[in-house]
Amino acid sequence: GRLEAVTQQMGYHPQYLDSFLKTQHYLMHMDGPLPFDCRHYIAIMAAARHQCRYLVNLHVLQFLRAGGDPQWLRGIDFIPPKLRNLNEINKILAHRPWLITKEHIEKLLKISEWSWSLAELVHAVVLLAHCHALASFVFGCGCEQDEGLGGRGSLKPLSPGNQCFCEATTGSSCSQELLHISRKRSLDSCMELDSFREHMQRIHVETEGREEMRLLQQDREEGEGQGVEVGHRSDPPAGLSPLSDTNGEVTSATNLACYMQDPDFGYQDFARRNEDQTQVFRVQDYSWEDHGFSLVNRLYSDIGHLLDEKFRLVDGLQSSAMAKRQGCEPSVFKRGVWNYIHCMFGIRYDDYDYAEVNQLLERMLKVYIKTVTCYPEKTNSEMFDRFWKQFKHSEKVHVNLLILEARMQAELLYALQAITQYMI
Repeated sequence: GRLEAVTQQMGYHPQYLDSFLKTQHYLMHMDGPLPFDCRHYIAIMAAARHQCRYLVNLHVLQFLRAGGDPQWLRGIDFIPPKLRNLNEINKILAHRPWLITKEHIEKLLKISEWSWSLAELVHAVVLLAHCHALASFVFGCGCEQDEGLGGRGSLKPLSPGNQCFCEATTGSSCSQELLHISRKRSLDSCMELDSFREHMQRIHVETEGREEMRLLQQDREEGEGQGVEVGHRSDPPAGLSPLSDTNGEVTSATNLACYMQDPDFGYQDFARRNEDQTQVFRVQDYSWEDHGFSLVNRLYSDIGHLLDEKFRLVDGLQSSAMAKRQGCEPSVFKRGVWNYIHCMFGIRYDDYDYAEVNQLLERMLKVYIKTVTCYPEKTNSEMFDRFWKQFKHSEKVHVNLLILEARMQAELLYALQAITQYMI
């Protein structure tokens, strides 16, 4: 449990947090096809696509603790070709997953000595999708802001053993004693979930009360004309792309750019004008329940069950207040959010009336959802504060959990379908 800010936000929904931490622990620390250092480096590559310094810093630290080669942290030019070959699929999955084809899969599986096995590739794909979606949550809930000025500072100390991160800049590695301690802590983390949930539940009552008071005070100040317009602050809004900053942040952007190729490649609206070139992904033809689950579970044992549990839990979270605002059942509202997110990635449900989306989701909410889903690095704190101002923080976090899981499932559907087509 090193995701301090993330666990605090997800802790508003303890049952979901339990499932998330189990999945995170399994992906990063339990038996699997990929070596532990490679897992964390893949996470670094994925988080860098969205300039998510919070996650990059976290996995740099864990990469070193897993015995990773510090030279790799100089950038992708210093990593083995096998890992470097993931750049293309990482880029496409993060921004335009509908472009993935079986040819991309074939290229990775048939590159002589640097080829991937199917099991390794499935593990890598799940890691990439997991970290892309988690980056959306980090920016959407403001976790990135906790990492220093402007949300782009260095990793804050979480324990006395965190000198590892500082050592990354000098090229030295962690001691064997620290490696032993950190691995023991990671294996013990799942056993601490029960006491963690109880602790979170105790502090949430206090937190919700403070949040309500803050919102009341903000509304009062805005009513008196004291509100500050977005974009007229001396500092750039937290979460904006470092590539677009003009206040001395170019160096920070360069640091993350060393972990990726083609940094200008980003999200584009799923183009209707190119329907002859880009076909709509129909869930009736390839779904998680009927196809993706069985494939991923067969090639990477048990991960399918963990992912499926997360998808089901986020769908089952209580959202009566959100639905009441729109005058509909909670399930109707959540399906509208989920299908809207999938629609932005070209995934359609034949049995759904998409006119409902405009009826269920007000404009500010749609703008927020699209930004956090498609280019989370452009999210700023004002966007989070200004949608659903009368709602509790926990309900806004719920929206971000829906974004996280819907986005992750969308990426997995495209990647797993391409793998299935290759296998056929």
